[in-house]
Amino acid sequence: MTSRLTRAAVTALALAGLATPALVTPAVAGGGPGRGHGGHGPGHGHGHGPGHGHAKGDVRFSTFNASLNRNGAGDLVRDLSTTDNAQAAAVAETIQRTDPDVLLINEFDYVEGGRAAELFRANYLEVPHNGAKPVDYPYYYVAPVNTGVPSGFDLDNNGVVGEPGTQAGGDDSFGFGLYPGQYGIIVYSKHPIGTRDVRTFQHFLWKDMPDAALPDDPSTPEPADWYSPEELDVLRLSSKSHWDVPIQLPGRQTVHFLVSHPTPPTFDGPEDRNGRRNHDEIRFWADYVSGGHHASYIYDDGGERGGLGRGEQFVIAGDQNADPFDGDSYDGAIRQLLDHPRITDPHPTSPGAVEQSELQAGANLAHTGPAAEDTADFADTPPGNLRADYVLPSERLTPKRAGVFWPLASDPLFGLVGTFPFPASDHRLVWLDVKVGAAHHR
Repeated sequence: MTSRLTRAAVTALALAGLATPALVTPAVAGGGPGRGHGGHGPGHGHGHGPGHGHAKGDVRFSTFNASLNRNGAGDLVRDLSTTDNAQAAAVAETIQRTDPDVLLINEFDYVEGGRAAELFRANYLEVPHNGAKPVDYPYYYVAPVNTGVPSGFDLDNNGVVGEPGTQAGGDDSFGFGLYPGQYGIIVYSKHPIGTRDVRTFQHFLWKDMPDAALPDDPSTPEPADWYSPEELDVLRLSSKSHWDVPIQLPGRQTVHFLVSHPTPPTFDGPEDRNGRRNHDEIRFWADYVSGGHHASYIYDDGGERGGLGRGEQFVIAGDQNADPFDGDSYDGAIRQLLDHPRITDPHPTSPGAVEQSELQAGANLAHTGPAAEDTADFADTPPGNLRADYVLPSERLTPKRAGVFWPLASDPLFGLVGTFPFPASDHRLVWLDVKVGAAHHR
């Protein structure tokens, strides 16, 4: 989320039963035993049958910040245990209408053992909504994240170590959250997931990134000293987590689905601790896909070092909370991916984004970026609608089609996105069809 809405305002909206902007938090779920590559991370995977694809040779990858987060640690399971939660139904129908083969959902609360993941699949994705066909995801992957996990330190430097379960405690957690697992992430797939080869980077320390953009306390002469040495010894880079999830496609091809949800570059002060962290969370993938010496500093939760090899295919997906032209990002954060020589930007667009930008006006009038590429509607508040969500393929994957699910107001499906208060989420689903196995030359 890149909205300037305060956390207090967001909480108030949530208590009023409204779909609210994405904050920051992790999620985990799984339906069976699973290990990362070489024992990397405590994630879980599950399969219960064969998946199916789109046009022959094409695979649809997608990301959706679905705002399936709740204020209490059991509330999502409660809501998904029925088949009549209106928000979950709108999220599910959006997914059914776009029918991704591989899907990342940001802001899906983690529930140990995969209970929430399976309830959403059984009670919503596999149930038709308003004539949309059910969608079957035999495989999913979830693992722990950093949101709501207490750090034991006063990370916001307000003089108090916040109590877990409070906003102050969330600000002092490794990633903002009222409880561990809030605002988590999950990957669903029609194709098998190489669960044993998943790499997670939940515990990678921010200080271990060379030339990290660590925040500075403006009231002291020392540089990069917002965090104490003791805090830097435990402070993790990922506000949620970074995952490398191998997707096993037909023809024995593997595409690494690189997923994350960096912190919003807001909710801080002149030290810009969240803006700088957002920048480096995005930089992590830029270094990872560069491989070689660029990625030599990276280590995963199992201790294996390095990034991807030059011949590996990948898709980077997630709510990156950064727009290439507008908003509050630090130092061209998302440009680290969009301008990367190994990454293609397919520039997905929608007619609804243009229409809503014009109707809402306000901060949108001062934007320099193309409104057609916006993916988030931040409740008509500054900084206006932004491009925050991305599906970016490697140069070895050929983009065929790409888009953002944001229909015009006259479209019968507009009710799935709506206007504030949103029926599903303040973000829009972004999708990309790629031709796997054919080199893309630019």
